[in-house]
Amino acid sequence: MSAILLAAPAAEPLSVAEAKSFLRVEHDDDDALIGALIAAARNQIEALTRRGLLTQTWRLVLDRWPNDGRIAPRLAPLRAVTAARIYDAANNASAIDAEQFVIDAAAGVIAAPKWSLPAPGRDVAGIELDVTVGFGDNAADVPEVLRHALRTLVAHWYEHRGLAAIGASVAMLPGSVSAMIASYRVLSL
Repeated sequence: MSAILLAAPAAEPLSVAEAKSFLRVEHDDDDALIGALIAAARNQIEALTRRGLLTQTWRLVLDRWPNDGRIAPRLAPLRAVTAARIYDAANNASAIDAEQFVIDAAAGVIAAPKWSLPAPGRDVAGIELDVTVGFGDNAADVPEVLRHALRTLVAHWYEHRGLAAIGASVAMLPGSVSAMIASYRVLSL
């Protein structure tokens, strides 16, 4: 199963003004840099936790339906299935009623009775599900520990940005950020 980002969050869970306050930056010269660091840190935390911090839309592409009718996309927190389609052998898409899918948020799965799902006509990428994930639309919806991990990562990258130019590595996450996001990681085997 692959996942394709269709619509990124409309905003960031941390404003430039909030980040500047945390960084104790009083000038506007680095606003663009700080904004870019916020977006990069959000992407990093989302990649490591496999959780969308703010509402976003993804397309899941499957070859076939799981035998038990339970799809585990490893994206969280699941909010809704907004569209579903299957492709026939001639690559024509047919819509499936998205209402027949049930989100089991606690288990992080999308469920539907397998007998109710039509089989795709092509062997590869015959099924597409558009799903909405994220804690909510506003920064206040994001758990505070994840927002603090974001602030901490932005501060780390901001304070060590010159080291990359002389060959030092800042790619490692600070231990405090790893600890903050640990309980939010969506694990897979």
